[in-house]
Amino acid sequence: MRNVVTFHYTLRDPDGRLLDTSSGGQPVSYLEGAGQIIDGLDEALHGVAPGTKQTVNVPAAKAYGMHDESQVQRVLKALLPVEGDLNPGDQFRAGEDQFAPIVRVVEVDGDHVMLDANHPLAGVDLIFDVEVVAVRAANEEEIKHGHAHQGQAEGDCGSHDCGCKH
Repeated sequence: MRNVVTFHYTLRDPDGRLLDTSSGGQPVSYLEGAGQIIDGLDEALHGVAPGTKQTVNVPAAKAYGMHDESQVQRVLKALLPVEGDLNPGDQFRAGEDQFAPIVRVVEVDGDHVMLDANHPLAGVDLIFDVEVVAVRAANEEEIKHGHAHQGQAEGDCGSHDCGCKH
């Protein structure tokens, strides 16, 4: 049986810097084992009861992976799908396709730019403070679609726009 888990979280890096939080907003819901959240957190929350509060340490390999130098490339600025000045830290989609990777500018050197397609948290161990709000059995439609259908007590995808192809 697969569950839909709903939780609040606060995410920090190993130095204690706040990276993200759902505190003060809506909790996150996901279908266990569907790849909706990072593997290490999915594994740690498997079978946890509602009301549970815990700290979860997720090593980089089970979060966004290790930094991959093959994802860092020097390219001619004129070939990029952006206009105007580029500066280190800028991010943009590497193509017009919605699935093109997001890249980060590492360095600008004349007519060339060093781009990094690694996730910004690649190579970083993560620390989550988690409070599980609810756990329920996933319905057939959620399992078929591969994600939790939020906002519906029964997970009815047909009554909201979740982006599923029905």
